[in-house]
Amino acid sequence: MPVIRSVDARRTETPNAVMTTFASPTQGSASLALWRVEMPAGRQGPLHAMDAEQIWTFLAGAVTVDLAGESHTLGAGDTLVLPADAPRRISTTDGFTALVASTSPSHAYNPDAVTPPGACALAPRDDQRVLPPWVA
Repeated sequence: MPVIRSVDARRTETPNAVMTTFASPTQGSASLALWRVEMPAGRQGPLHAMDAEQIWTFLAGAVTVDLAGESHTLGAGDTLVLPADAPRRISTTDGFTALVASTSPSHAYNPDAVTPPGACALAPRDDQRVLPPWVA
């Protein structure tokens, strides 16, 4: 059984959040990924979709998730199951910390196949699908 020490957790920073990967196919797992998301107050992630289901459990703070046209407000202790291929945008006024689990590989993409203005270097371009480094 692989052991992943805390010093070996992979950290990826985007303009909106920091993702710390605890396990993934490049870190001891065969087909699952587990990571922590820390988003500071006043941030919003891009509108995107993933081609695999994700499970988010919020440990601290509060978050609003726009999921397939519905808005959900969650706080510490709440869990949200994000279905595959559902457009989503995550935002926070106060900041939050969450643990996320998903199968890997899973790919992010723009649901309308258009790169949003100001997309960071890790974001998919137009109809491209990308494997986020925290899931790899």
